[in-house]
Order: sequence, then structure tokens, then C-alpha cells
Amino acid sequence: MMDIHAILKQLPHRYPFLLVDKVVELERNQRIRAVKNVTFNEPYFTGHFPGRPVMPGVLILEALAQAAGLLAFDAMGQVPDENNIYYFVGIDGARFKRPVEPGDQLILEITIDRVRGGVWKFNGVARVEDEVACEAQLMCTMRNVSGG
Repeated sequence: MMDIHAILKQLPHRYPFLLVDKVVELERNQRIRAVKNVTFNEPYFTGHFPGRPVMPGVLILEALAQAAGLLAFDAMGQVPDENNIYYFVGIDGARFKRPVEPGDQLILEITIDRVRGGVWKFNGVARVEDEVACEAQLMCTMRNVSGG
């Protein structure tokens, strides 16, 4: 549905902080399903943790937020530009159910809960196979960052 080239046009993130590899399902104004392939080459694994590498929970949440951004841009029919940034502004109910390790494929599932006053609220679940790794409600908003 959306490969890495299309994702790079939508998100400002770049290595090592781009955490969505592809979008496999996208239902406009409803939901998105994206993939993050977790490899041993990720830079954070050298220190988190030596001998037992685990993807940091905050990065799982960031991957969910990036997928939410892709869903929001599609819903708005917009492509981001240098004057606007889509910020992660809040999180509620984050729960971590299982560790995410090298070799796992993280499935990122986001649904739109509501949009009010320019703030988008999403329900997010990150899974490895059929097991929930993380779930949370995420809030994001677009901000104009132009100097004028």
C-alpha cells in the first residue's frame, strides 16, 4: 500500500529515527496497519541491553506515533512541508505486554478515535505476530513552524 519511498515523502524522520518500513493497509479516516522490521543493527541495541537486546518502549510508542502521522496526513489529503510539523503531544494508558527483540516484525495498528481543535486522538496497538507488545492512546497535532 505504501513503500519506504512514499513514507519518506510523508514523514520528516530519517535514519536512525524513521521507525516505519511500510504500510500494508490504509483505510482513509479510519485506520492504518504498518510494519517496522526490528533488526540487530538498530543503534540502540548496543546499550539496551548488552547481552539481551530489547527495543526501548519509547521507540515503540514513537513508531506508533509515526504510523498515526501517516494516517492523519492521508485523512487530511495533505503532504507535510517545511513550514508544518506534526508533533506527538500526549500519551495515555501506555502498557507494555512483551519485549520486542531483534528479528521481530512489529505490526503497528492505529485507529482514529477523534479529532477536536486540531488535536488528533488515536488508539494504537503494536503487535509481534498475534501478541500485543504495546498499547496506548496517542495525541498529535500539526504546528506551523515557519519564521514569519
